Amino acid sequence: MTTLLSTTYFGPVQWYQKLYRSEAVEIEQWESFQKQTYRNRCLIATTNGVQALTVPIERGTSPLIKDIRISDHGNWRHLHWNALQSAYGESPFFDYYQDDIRLFFEKRWTFLLDFNEEIRLKMCDLIDIQPQVGYTKVFVNHGDSPHDLREGIQPKHPAPDADFVPKPYYQVYQQKHGFLANLSILDLLFNMGPESIFYL
Repeated sequence: MTTLLSTTYFGPVQWYQKLYRSEAVEIEQWESFQKQTYRNRCLIATTNGVQALTVPIERGTSPLIKDIRISDHGNWRHLHWNALQSAYGESPFFDYYQDDIRLFFEKRWTFLLDFNEEIRLKMCDLIDIQPQVGYTKVFVNHGDSPHDLREGIQPKHPAPDADFVPKPYYQVYQQKHGFLANLSILDLLFNMGPESIFYL
């Protein structure tokens, strides 16, 4: 059975669990872009709690996710990398992975989908998972696929998911904030390193 997912920017742990456990995955490229979703934002744990990092986009003539361009507005690459250094500099595996991750804040991508896909490929490589991933050829109507998680995995109003029960793992600020579930895959990677695959 093929699972249908939206593209994500350093997607949450739940998204990568679906990637790992599904027989096959199709990433939607014909949907309209939606604000305040994981398509262009990720959530990280900081000393002040959860922080959202959002990739700014340009409003073009096409609203389709495959056509959405990344904006250079606001020096966001520098701000995101600084936020990650500040949040995870003391985590067990930040030094080990930082060179792999820094690249995404030094190089420029034109399209959000291409950027997100390069991130996904690198994350899969670092976690050591080999999912079977393709892309939708046309827009799939909601309800046409029993494994449609495009709207279910989202930061504001996630759908119930009996298959995803977040179990605590070590986090740098856990004593201060308690365990913060379903953050960006970077949170799992920087804190758990090679053991990340066993959590998924």
